[in-house]
Amino acid sequence: MEQLQQLSASFANAVWGTPLVVLLLGGGLFFAIYSRFLPYRHFGHAFGIMLGRHDTPDQPGELSHAQALAAALSGTMGLGNISGVALAIVAGGPGAVFWMWMSALVGIATKFFTCTLGVMYRGNDSEGKLQGGPMYIIREALPRGFYPLAVLFSLAGLVGTLPIFQANQLTALVRENLFPGGDTLLTSFLIGCVMAAVVAMVIFGGLQRVAKVAIALLPLMVITYLGMTLYLLLLHYSQVPGLLASIVTDAFNPQAVGGGLLGVILIGVSRGAFSNEAGVGTEVMAHGAAKTNEPIREGLVAMMGPVADTLVVCTCTALVILLAGTWTDPGDLTGITLTANAFRADLGAPGAGLLLFVTLILASTTMFTMWYYGAKCFGFLFGARLQHYYRWFFVLAVVFGASVSIDVVFNLISGSYGLMAIPTMVATLMLAGRVKAAAKEYFHRHPY
Repeated sequence: MEQLQQLSASFANAVWGTPLVVLLLGGGLFFAIYSRFLPYRHFGHAFGIMLGRHDTPDQPGELSHAQALAAALSGTMGLGNISGVALAIVAGGPGAVFWMWMSALVGIATKFFTCTLGVMYRGNDSEGKLQGGPMYIIREALPRGFYPLAVLFSLAGLVGTLPIFQANQLTALVRENLFPGGDTLLTSFLIGCVMAAVVAMVIFGGLQRVAKVAIALLPLMVITYLGMTLYLLLLHYSQVPGLLASIVTDAFNPQAVGGGLLGVILIGVSRGAFSNEAGVGTEVMAHGAAKTNEPIREGLVAMMGPVADTLVVCTCTALVILLAGTWTDPGDLTGITLTANAFRADLGAPGAGLLLFVTLILASTTMFTMWYYGAKCFGFLFGARLQHYYRWFFVLAVVFGASVSIDVVFNLISGSYGLMAIPTMVATLMLAGRVKAAAKEYFHRHPY
């Protein structure tokens, strides 16, 4: 097991090196400047689109704008917001949160560009059904010589979208709260079986059911979680300014926990990408299913994701963890258990119970959406008619994920996410001019 952990860590570290961080942060900054910060100037219009004011149900696609955003958020707003933040702080100190913020800020522009292209260059799968995603953008918009990038994205997506991280962290929290002291392996296996049954009931209903479940559950989760965190922050309001200051100052501290300034940046950006998925390309597959003939509209809806996901939810999690102080000496606590301990410090058992409720929703909705992403990658590689077999593989992966090491799981998923970002960002940078031209034409017709 130790060798497996070392191999997985080497894989993740090799992928999440300086070149990929430059590609994500630099690429996002380029999109922001190149568009003259257009996405940031149209949040009001984006909100109106999300509320359904510009829905076109007769247009090709599967989901409304709101459903597409909910489906995408159910994938991005997952355990990366709770467990991933804890892992980032332990590895890189408070400064890692600052670089998560930076990845989200430039990620607004990145999502606008990538998800606009996701609708602009949809393509038919082997059964003639309209699909969106980076692999179709590459196939439809770039010369044939770039096709291997589409294959790379799909292969990495098959691994990166597996539910093993979500199943692992949810199992750890359920076991700690409901079955303390029980047989770890047997308990984990049984919890995994229950989760697999729930996931199967939803994903066998297709993308429409996934979106409906996400729309029903996500608002309740957000309200509950933000209520918990705001209550804790109000209890310790005098400490909050100092914590925010430490996030900023530690971000530029070369003696920080994460191995100096570069180490902290690498940790923050990688965890930020794991949280909001800007530039990774998974969210492009959800937004590519929107019922619209206006690609710019879907890009505007998509850009709201990093704000809700990282700038709001992840910041709340980070402040709660920093308030508790246990991140400096976590002991056996890791990921979700560290966050749960932070809530338990002030809220006691009810706080841990509420976090369990939130985690159940986060992990479940994320797994529902990840199935859709993985199935699209599988269908692109092996044919859409074989896609239904992937559901069974995905359900079995839930059971497997409940029983494996957190380090191996996180490194495997994180490394695969990084590989997915390479073809997504390369294609988007090459096609940025077409997005800018389409945006100019759209706002000429609709001068909001």
